[in-house]
Parts: sequence; structure tokens; C-alpha cells
Amino acid sequence: MNPNDLQPTTPWHLAERAEAMNPSAIREILKVTERPGILNFAGGLPSPETFPVDAMRDACATVLGKDSAIAKPSLQYASSEGLPELRQWVADEMGKHGATVSPEQVLITTGSQQGLDLIAKVLLDKCCRLLVESPTYLGALQAFTPMQPVPENVASDDGGVSPQALREALQKGERPRFIYLLPNFQNPTGRTMDETRRQQVIAVCREFGLPIVEDNPYGELWFEQTPPAPLLARWPEGVVYLGSFSKILAPGLRLGYLIAPPALYPKLLQAKQAADLHTPGFNQRVVAEVIRDGFLDRHVPTIRARYHAQRDAMLAALECELGPTGAKWTRPAGGMFVWVKLPEGLNAQTLLPAAVDAGMAFVPGAPFYAQQPDTRTLRLSFVTSTPAEIDRGMAALGQVVRQALSR
Repeated sequence: MNPNDLQPTTPWHLAERAEAMNPSAIREILKVTERPGILNFAGGLPSPETFPVDAMRDACATVLGKDSAIAKPSLQYASSEGLPELRQWVADEMGKHGATVSPEQVLITTGSQQGLDLIAKVLLDKCCRLLVESPTYLGALQAFTPMQPVPENVASDDGGVSPQALREALQKGERPRFIYLLPNFQNPTGRTMDETRRQQVIAVCREFGLPIVEDNPYGELWFEQTPPAPLLARWPEGVVYLGSFSKILAPGLRLGYLIAPPALYPKLLQAKQAADLHTPGFNQRVVAEVIRDGFLDRHVPTIRARYHAQRDAMLAALECELGPTGAKWTRPAGGMFVWVKLPEGLNAQTLLPAAVDAGMAFVPGAPFYAQQPDTRTLRLSFVTSTPAEIDRGMAALGQVVRQALSR
């Protein structure tokens, strides 16, 4: 029998967009970290020590209540837009940061990752241009890829995307659908756009009519001073803003939000309705109960203090272990990540197995680039490890790097 005459092993035929999907490099590496004894610096996971378990338990009891008539609405279908109290809270919080936002512009999402997915479905077409920082958040690239756009790196430095490089990108070809930016303590680099850079980027985007998707999951995790006002405050009609409760409460709630201009909001809402009808109403009510009396004003500073100390421990350990090798790294003023560039001639992906054998794991930097990856880079998360664990992990990484350089 001719092998070509054999029936296929499956009757399913994948769509083009499904063929384009790829697994998360981080999620694949996290499987490795489940091995006993591996110090995990790979995941972008908040510290479980920051989860307000008691406050959540009390809020669940209040939401469910003793009166079933009170409890039943929390277990029923809910509006697609989200709980009014939460939408109002988001609008009020943005006002504190200089952005005038109506609750009617707020869409509660199932994690801010869903916001990226909705934006991709509504704004991206096959072969359209899309601009991103270099490097950028891997999860955003995953969300955008199924729509089959053509993502382009825009040259970036320690202050974020270069205004001059952005201008040059906009002077050629068709106008991109948007640029995706993380101005505060960026994932993966930890860098922050200063005030001057934000003004310059907004000026270029307004000049060329380039919309901005502003992702801000880490903005409240500053260590010494608050970051500058969001891009949304500078160009309300040209920015879609994404926020999250994952880093300041708990990621298991899968609760985020987006803020969109009135002209765009209805289509994002329709995409949300098609995706999941609504974000779990019970989770929304629990979070609304937890935060209603200013709880976050007391809770988030404890997270900042913890992460600040862990950041300091990692920077000190890197200086001791990698400083003599010629490696370079960022010094984030907040957030969860340090970005390392290895010495000339080394490849982070190649070093990962040796690092795991030595007892630690990191994320190689290549998957964070839309184009021309820098294989010398890697990402380290410092927030789930104690200072002692950070010392041991960086010692292991330093040993692996020195051995590679000696070959």
C-alpha cells in the first residue's frame, strides 16, 4: 500500500491561526523547576507570602453571607462589563494618577492577559504591522501571534523605546495598528520610562496617529518613588490601558481590567462577550469587598518592602558572582525582574541545562524578542526567593558562566 493512501491519524484540521501558536517558553521552563532542589528564578510569579489569605477568607464569608438571598447574586451570571463597584474603583484610582476615566470606559477582564487577547482580536489582521519594544513581554507576543500580524522590534534602551527609532519605523510602510508598551518596571527588563521619554513617545505617536496599548501590571510595585503619570493621562483617545489585580492581591483570582476610549470600547465588549460572557462574578465581588475600605493602601506597601529587599539581595549577589565575568544587568526601581546580558560568546539557552544541573533556573531572553533575538540575555525574577536562596542561586549561575568562559 502506498503510504500516501493512508488515512490521516486525526480528522481535525487546524486553522492557520492555530498553526501559528507556540507554547510559552516560561511555562515550559516552569516544568523543570518542579524538580526537587531547583531554585526558581524563571517564573513571573508574585510571592505567595504576599497573598492576603485572611482578608480573602473574610471577604468570601461576607459575599456568601448567611442569607441566601444575599449570596445568590454572587453565584449568578453577571454583566459583561463587570461589577459596577470595581469599575468605579478603577476609574477613581486612575484619577489619582492623573488620568480622567469614566467607569463606562472600564472593562473587567479575566486577568489582564485576556485584555491582550481581546485587543488582538479587535485590532489585528493577518500581515498588518505591529510595533513592540525590544525586548517585550512574551505573553503579549503569544496573544498577538494567532491573528498573524507582522510584529516589529523598535530599538530600545534603558529608558524604553527610542523616540527616534519609533519615528523612523513610522516613516516607512503602512501605519502599524498600534505599539505595545510597558512603561513601568517592564517585563522582562525591569526598566522604566522617565517623564521626558514619555513626553517624547507620546509626541511621536500623536504626530503619526499611532495608537498605544499601555500595559501596567507592575506600576504599584515601586521601591523608592512612584513612576510618572501613565501614557493614558497624556492621550486619552489614543491609549488602551491594561491593569491587573494579580500582582497586588493574588493571580489565582484571574482579575484584570482594560480602559478603552469610547470609540473602541463597544467592540472590545463584544469580543469579551464572545470569549467568556463575563469575568467570574464571585471573584469580582470578593475583590470589591476586600478593597472597599482602603485595604490596598495598607497591603501594597508591605509587598513593596519585601520586593525591595529581595531586589537589593539579587543586585548584591550579581555584583559578587557575575561582576568579574563582564556580564551586565539592569537595576530596576520596582517590579519583579532583573535582565542580564552575559559576556560575549555565551548563549543563555545553551547555558540553561547546566544551570539547572547546578540547582537554579532562569528564562533565556530570546523568546522576548519579536525579531533578531539577543541570545546573550536572560531574565531573573527575585520575588519568590529569600535573600539566602538568591545568594545560592546567583552563586550557581556564576559558576556556570565562569565554566563556560573557561572552555
